[in-house]
Amino acid sequence: MYNYPYMYPYPYDVNQPVYPADMQRGWTYPGMVNHGSYNQPMYGAYNGAFADFGRQPYTVNINQAAKHNNMYRTAIWTGEHLQVTLMSIPVGGDVGLEVHADVDQFLRIEEGQGLVQMGDRRDRLNYQRHVGDDSAIMVPARTWHNIINTGHQPLKLYSIYAPPHHPFGTVHPTKDIAFASEENH
Repeated sequence: MYNYPYMYPYPYDVNQPVYPADMQRGWTYPGMVNHGSYNQPMYGAYNGAFADFGRQPYTVNINQAAKHNNMYRTAIWTGEHLQVTLMSIPVGGDVGLEVHADVDQFLRIEEGQGLVQMGDRRDRLNYQRHVGDDSAIMVPARTWHNIINTGHQPLKLYSIYAPPHHPFGTVHPTKDIAFASEENH
């Protein structure tokens, strides 16, 4: 009854509209950009680059998006009460020990393995768990936390902050750039 437009070169479905099966090539629908003979969504990833689509309806295959992200941190949706970021932690690297005074955080590992550390003080991280693919991590506000990549490939994950923690459109290619940026704010 319905079909999806041809999605090449997209590695996954991102805000993929559904149109009647009699959709003709070359037509441009609202929210579409004509790329050659096939219509392509103008939202989402182009060659692995992501954008922040916050405050508008948005869907994404979060598993594939996280696996394709190569930036330390990329905000893909920043709303009024919630923010979703993708993260890629290099082998031997870590997220960085941090605490959020008024933000609860949810993280999910999509690929790789690591060690989660949490505690009520910077020098007392008494909660430690090994995590891997499909692990979910909940971090309450005012809890010191870190994730260390203990695997042999980049650790791919996404994080949900409530309320948002980073400015709209945040992209940090590396951890050093992220921490320098946060010091300036």
